[in-house]
Amino acid sequence: MNILNVVIISIALALDASGIAFSIGIDKRLKKYDKLFFIFSFGFFQFLLAFLGGYFGVLFNIYVFKLSSMMGGLIIVIVGMIMIKENLSNDTKLVNFTFLIKMILSICVSIDAFIVGFSTFNSLDSSFILLNYSIIIGIVTCFLSALAFSISRYLSKVKFLKKYSAFTSGIILILFGIKMILF
Repeated sequence: MNILNVVIISIALALDASGIAFSIGIDKRLKKYDKLFFIFSFGFFQFLLAFLGGYFGVLFNIYVFKLSSMMGGLIIVIVGMIMIKENLSNDTKLVNFTFLIKMILSICVSIDAFIVGFSTFNSLDSSFILLNYSIIIGIVTCFLSALAFSISRYLSKVKFLKKYSAFTSGIILILFGIKMILF
């Protein structure tokens, strides 16, 4: 496996995280600290789970594959439903992203990195190569998540998106969750 293949895999893995970053970044009330937290936690967990997946891939291949995708997808769907519920109540407050919710969301969008790690990286003969590949995945995820937050900042000026940002974010999260469950 060469670096180009790893970069392509990294981009594919980062699309979930950047899509969620885009959807929650539409709301201007999201604090800069929260955005930075999401960027770095998405990247960190993509790195960590890709590394662990490659390292433990042989042992967990049979038991983890479907369970991880389904559980992660289910949790993302639940978070999306909470966001829609908050939007339907006439409250104008931002959905409260507690530390626990941030961590769960970060782990859920990274579960596919674990799966790719144990299905793709488990044959690497060197832990050093595995570490380098995993670091590339984390860096690409940070970059694409930051880019998604930047784009969402400009799209948040659209009145419709601003008014229904939590609803839109919830729908996007539910669609991502369903994608994770089914595919």
